[in-house]
Amino acid sequence: MSTKTINIAIIGLGFGAEFIPIYQKYPGVKLAAICQRNKSKLDEIGNAFGIEKRYTDYDELLKDPDIHAVHINTPIPDHGIQSIKALKAGKHVACTVPMATTVEECEEIVRLTKEKNLTYMMMETVVYAREFLYMKELYEKGELGKVQFIKASHQQDMDGWPNYWPGLPPMYYATHCVGPVLGLLRKEAEYVSCFGSGTIREELIKHYNSPYAVETTHVKLKDSDVSAHVYRSLFDVARQYRESFEVYGSKKSVEWPLIEGKPLVVHTAKKPEPEIPQEVECPDFAKLLPEPIQRFTTKGVYDADDHQHLSFTQGAGHGGSHPHLVHEFLSALVQGKQPYPNATQSANITCVGILAHESAKQGGKIIPLPEFTFSKQ
Repeated sequence: MSTKTINIAIIGLGFGAEFIPIYQKYPGVKLAAICQRNKSKLDEIGNAFGIEKRYTDYDELLKDPDIHAVHINTPIPDHGIQSIKALKAGKHVACTVPMATTVEECEEIVRLTKEKNLTYMMMETVVYAREFLYMKELYEKGELGKVQFIKASHQQDMDGWPNYWPGLPPMYYATHCVGPVLGLLRKEAEYVSCFGSGTIREELIKHYNSPYAVETTHVKLKDSDVSAHVYRSLFDVARQYRESFEVYGSKKSVEWPLIEGKPLVVHTAKKPEPEIPQEVECPDFAKLLPEPIQRFTTKGVYDADDHQHLSFTQGAGHGGSHPHLVHEFLSALVQGKQPYPNATQSANITCVGILAHESAKQGGKIIPLPEFTFSKQ
């Protein structure tokens, strides 16, 4: 884009409200509009943050010629169709995870970004969390040596969550696991094999006709000798919230703590056995950001916990990722570069989860990722 001010609209003001002050503080950007179906909530947020332009109708917002880009934070079933509508309207798109709920929607988003020369970014928090950025820094400095294996998990008790959540197949919403295992090496998944394990309650099974308490997936990385292992559970599994990522290298390996809030563990090869593991407090990476938004790596929108979105409080603040996500998206628009993950990469990440569930239903059958999810060499 040119050097003119970029006008952003935020769609969905639950989790989406966390991003409002970040956009408002970002240089050269105007948070021009907000959109929320509930007018009383729309006005409450608009008044609190001084945003005058407000929409209760998403389709009407897309007709606004002053809006250059939308940041979608609506319920998961809406992501695909709302992203497609925005791209057809000529808007750049940032969208919270996952990209979509079907392979077909993912393909249409990829097609539209190319056809209309627009930018799309899936706002995956984990690949901008401080823990991931720490491991990425070790990798880029060569301190890990040769990466041999990558592993990730996302376990969460979703009982009591509303709408579409009850009974959701674990791998349907797997980007928090898949994103880091592909993102560290900047690789794409070539094929997957997944097994379901256990059985959830009958009243949960009926929503998606999916019985699995846990889904565990092996992911073969394309053009690499590395494979990854990811697993997820959402219901009827006794486990504290854990969104973990681990990397095993020839020189160093980094493991996630078993208990939330504990330090990472770095293992260093060729030391005396008792000295191999070392607990490491993960540094913050606010230094990578413009100064006006650095504070948001450690602070959410609201001070009072009872006002913060459940995904933010359960998710340990998403590792300080929110300002990094905004910076990546806006930098891509300003500099005319591709963000990470772009449309193709987002489709690859998202389709791993969708196709893994299909694999589980077929007893672990190997399923290849579709060609449109591969970057052209």
